[in-house]
Amino acid sequence: MHLKTSFITLLSLVLFTSFISVTGFNNDIWKILLKVKYHFKDNKYIPKFEAKHKALDRKTVTISGYMYPLDEAKEHQYFMLSYYPIKVCFFCGGAGPESIIEVNTQKPIKFTSKKITLTGQLRLNPDDPDRMFFILLNARQNK
Repeated sequence: MHLKTSFITLLSLVLFTSFISVTGFNNDIWKILLKVKYHFKDNKYIPKFEAKHKALDRKTVTISGYMYPLDEAKEHQYFMLSYYPIKVCFFCGGAGPESIIEVNTQKPIKFTSKKITLTGQLRLNPDDPDRMFFILLNARQNK
């Protein structure tokens, strides 16, 4: 009986920890994404995804960051999400391409300069140089 209880407790802990690491504490997601290695070749950034990155591919994640719209509209369904505020983003400051996520949302999201939290399916992009390393699909804003 004790062995069965211990096994159930251990299994519950493993499942709960897995759930939190993907859907809960989104700073942990950034810690993984920010560690992607890449090189610059033929005028393109080429990512090298490790097992820890591949484990997140096609998973539903919750992540916070700063919205970088690509046009001047008040609401956006396609934009970039950055770990850093605009003054130090990949495009404007000293950060790298690993700090940006390309986002496609289910519904338009009103622009804000404040940090936002999104949930969506994370996809890794190993080979299309015209897109970001990370793409968040079917994202929705968490209130």
